Amino acid sequence: MLKIGRLFKAASIVAVVGLTAAGCSATGGAPRNDGSDGTAGGVDTPRYVVAMVTHGAPGDTFWDLVRKGAEDAAKKDNIELRYSSDPQTPNQANLVRSAVDSYVDGIAVTMPNAEAIGPAAQNAVDAGIPTVGLNAGMDDYTTYGLSGFFGQDETIAGTRAGERLKEEGKKKVLCVIHEQGNSSQEARCNGVKQGLDDGEVEHLYVNGQDLTSVQATISSKLSQDSSFDTVFALQAPVAMRATESVKQSGAEAQVVTFDTNAELVDAIADGRIAWAVDQQPYLQGYLAVDSLWVAKRNGGTFGGGQPVFTGPSFVDSTNVDKVTEAAKKGLR
Repeated sequence: MLKIGRLFKAASIVAVVGLTAAGCSATGGAPRNDGSDGTAGGVDTPRYVVAMVTHGAPGDTFWDLVRKGAEDAAKKDNIELRYSSDPQTPNQANLVRSAVDSYVDGIAVTMPNAEAIGPAAQNAVDAGIPTVGLNAGMDDYTTYGLSGFFGQDETIAGTRAGERLKEEGKKKVLCVIHEQGNSSQEARCNGVKQGLDDGEVEHLYVNGQDLTSVQATISSKLSQDSSFDTVFALQAPVAMRATESVKQSGAEAQVVTFDTNAELVDAIADGRIAWAVDQQPYLQGYLAVDSLWVAKRNGGTFGGGQPVFTGPSFVDSTNVDKVTEAAKKGLR
């Protein structure tokens, strides 16, 4: 109960901080600047340079949403955003080091493998560059001196998803991990097991950068074992392929997932996907960049020394219509 209480407390922080940052950081209560004096987004602060370095893989639409949020915040705050990503840990660490060497004004970084990425982030902190984490690395961001984190507690998110499956009467879940070595994905599946209680959760490892192979691997597994009642994907593109795998194998399993995109929202609306756990990636990107503007502006931080949770929440048939329009615009 303590963890869940922290979740809702942190969710409240998101709402307050998000509104405050959006309203006060732009104009501070003064009349909004229309940009006619050459400034962008209504602010008259110097044009800071912020690097965002993620572990996003090519074709993973989740990161399009993160980047869109970051771009919107950058436009508002008169920031030059330098976005880069690489799913290979050594390469991502090198991207962080390159940002440090470029003397950027702020860095936002994901840490799916904190032991590998963390030291590079620590270099930024040691160089006096305001640095925050987002999406992955919540358990470790303070270890490396990062001043804030924006995302969800993956174990809590997985647990809530598992509890929902238990309420639905589900007993056996195939949890599809598409990035081996990603601690956040392991935490999600372990959380599902915790929430499902006496149910069974089996991990299936696939190569998320080869969706054809993903579909074939899931199909093969379901053909070998028809007792799975749920396929749990950890990203939208994998979930969409999982729906095809269920059809190919003749299985009766439902498909649920973490994260959304426009195609997946449509699949929830027409029943191909039962529901999705939403961590609001747009908000993660937005708050990370906005917090770095605040850090440069007045040395402030978001969250009061605690992670700022952007999820989890659920998107299902009861509320999918509320997010459809935003999804079509690339915002959810």
